[in-house]
Amino acid sequence: MTATPGQPDSPSVPRAHRPRRRNPRVPGPLRALGPLRALGPLRALGPLRALGPLRALGPLRALRPLRVPGPLRDTLVVAALPLLAAPALAAAFAGGGTRRWFGGRAENQRAEAQAAKDAAAAAFYELDTAQRDLRISIETITAVDDSPAARRAVADFDALGRRIDEASHRYINAVDAHDLDRDDLEASAASRARGELTAAKEELGRVKQELDRFTDGLGPLLGKAETQLARLAPAVERARQALLAASNALDDARASGLRADDLAARLAALSPELTKLNQGAGQHGVPQTLERAERVTREAEAVRVEAERLPDRAAEIDHRLVSLRTRAQALTTRSEQVEPTLSELRRRFTAACWQDLQHVPDAAAENVRQAEARLAEARTARGEQRWADATALLSTVRALLNNTDEAVSAAGDRLHRLNAVQKDPQQEIDRTRFAIRDAQRLAMAGRNTPDPRHARPLDEAVARLDRAVAGLEGRHPDYWHFLTETEGIRRSVARVVDGIREERGAGH
Repeated sequence: MTATPGQPDSPSVPRAHRPRRRNPRVPGPLRALGPLRALGPLRALGPLRALGPLRALGPLRALRPLRVPGPLRDTLVVAALPLLAAPALAAAFAGGGTRRWFGGRAENQRAEAQAAKDAAAAAFYELDTAQRDLRISIETITAVDDSPAARRAVADFDALGRRIDEASHRYINAVDAHDLDRDDLEASAASRARGELTAAKEELGRVKQELDRFTDGLGPLLGKAETQLARLAPAVERARQALLAASNALDDARASGLRADDLAARLAALSPELTKLNQGAGQHGVPQTLERAERVTREAEAVRVEAERLPDRAAEIDHRLVSLRTRAQALTTRSEQVEPTLSELRRRFTAACWQDLQHVPDAAAENVRQAEARLAEARTARGEQRWADATALLSTVRALLNNTDEAVSAAGDRLHRLNAVQKDPQQEIDRTRFAIRDAQRLAMAGRNTPDPRHARPLDEAVARLDRAVAGLEGRHPDYWHFLTETEGIRRSVARVVDGIREERGAGH
């Protein structure tokens, strides 16, 4: 017999003398699987000790009593792991507080509820933005307009704001009542959340429609307010520029040697108004600020114009002082001629022709004296640069001299007219008869008989003229009465003519 060496794995070799294989070679098929850590699904399960079913199988080392050769033992262990882990995986997927990986009714309801939540959030944001814009419009209106319509708009906005608050609270409560991110969200809870969120979104939409209708109705009020606001800044700037221009004009007048104290006082009185303009419409209101700006502009412009005209005004006052002084002297000379004229009237005509002129010489002298006194006061005011006083005094002087001129002229005109009618009264008679005939022809135009309203005064005018002509007979006729009577006749005839023309003009 040939001796055969003993094999390490042979049953005939005692266990104590078997050499331990430290690094057993993995069979080819198992090597192709790679290391165990490459098994990704097993890692997702977490530590093996978390798998309750595996623990029930006991520790893996309990498999070692199986006396299986090393390579075959490794193969069995690896092949058994999936089988052992299968019950644990099934338990993990079935419960344990995690979400279903492969969908389900709860996940569908969750998705629909989340969509409803997003839609409600969008509606809430849209309503909030519209309310903010509308609040700006309301503030614009209240800053400018205090009319009943504006106050009613504010009250309606407050009521609409309460409706918005109610809808917003409903939305917020619906969001707070449901946590759609819970892992254990049930399908019924998700469905209920979707219903409440959808209802909240619809309520927000209805309120948004009310808000839009209210906004459209504010168009006229908002347009008016925006127009006034657009006028505000330019009006305030014009007021500032007007004040600056007035101040510059006043400085130029003072530089020419004119004090212009009254203009300076008027300009200083506008300083508080400028302070209020600088404080702004927020403190004093838009309408009040606009009115103040326009008033300041108007008054400052007046001060500027007067300051610019001040040198010319001073020169004009100087010229008027000289001119009125010359006229007063001339009237003094002319008033001295009134007495000779009255003497001739007394000598040639009856008392009725000149008696009303007896006071002319004394009145003329008194007027000239008062005029000269006022001229002296005006010169004093001019020297003190009291321009308003000087102008008023010069106006008084002019009125006195005009009255004196008329009185002095009346005496000479009376003598001239009496001389003319004494020489040829027929000219005055013909002039009056022509006026009467012209009125009679107009009254009969297109008529067979005159209107009594027109015929009566015309017939009376003829009778008056006949009486006036008869009054010229005698030794000392009253020529002044004749002249005044013919003038009165012509005036009454002229009134009849005007009445006829007005009536016929109205008829057309």
